[in-house]
Amino acid sequence: MEFPKPHIHHPQGPHTHTVILLHGRGSDGPEFAEELFSSSTSKDKNLPSCLPSYRWVFPTSRDRWSTTFEEEMCAWFDAYSLNDIHERQELQKDGIRESILHILDILEEEARLLDGRFSYIYLGGMSQGMATALWTFLAATAMGRIQGPLGGLLGFCGWLPFAQPLEQLLSKPSLSPDSSRAQSLISGFFFDEIAGRISRSDQPVDCSILSTPVLLSHGSDDPWVSVELGRQACQVLRRIMVRVDWQEFTGAEGDGHWVKEPEGFDRILHFLEC
Repeated sequence: MEFPKPHIHHPQGPHTHTVILLHGRGSDGPEFAEELFSSSTSKDKNLPSCLPSYRWVFPTSRDRWSTTFEEEMCAWFDAYSLNDIHERQELQKDGIRESILHILDILEEEARLLDGRFSYIYLGGMSQGMATALWTFLAATAMGRIQGPLGGLLGFCGWLPFAQPLEQLLSKPSLSPDSSRAQSLISGFFFDEIAGRISRSDQPVDCSILSTPVLLSHGSDDPWVSVELGRQACQVLRRIMVRVDWQEFTGAEGDGHWVKEPEGFDRILHFLEC
């Protein structure tokens, strides 16, 4: 089954930047865009109004079988349990792999629209969309499909699949962020555990991609994805990347499984403007 076309919110003037954001499980691109744009900063304006030259891209996953719910649903991969993300991890691999390739195609197309300037593109997601965006980025460090750092990497109320083995892999005291050694370890894990039939590219890998700034935020009262999973994702990324900002909050809409309004959106706006 093909992936649907992304939902696009066009800039209100000359196109200077692109933000690619992935929805959570059971949602889709247009629904996520509507929810995100209905939230405001402390200026009482939504993000597109604050950033009129930005193009917003909201991909939609294809439907896939959920082993837990025993039905087809719009999801980037089959996550068996969020109480124990390590349970039946093998179910995630096919979906993560397919979704990575789809999002990388979108990212490269957006780079073409910006004359190859990856540093003017931001990638992120909500919940399972965050999980997918993080692995798309990590796969890109392995495959050499992004040259140089992105403008930024964002994640909201999500987690990092395979975080535990990555933590063990990256636990060496001598490992420093933004290094060829960090990139090599991530690359080896991706090709050994997730890539499947994806072949290694002859394209040289630019380790400066690991200098991409990261913003992760999570509700400490989130009942769907534990804040501990977000903290774990943050810890893993801090082992390999130079700048990883972490924000916790309480009292967001959606029982805490959303970005806190308006302060969370102020933080996103500041991140996208820098």
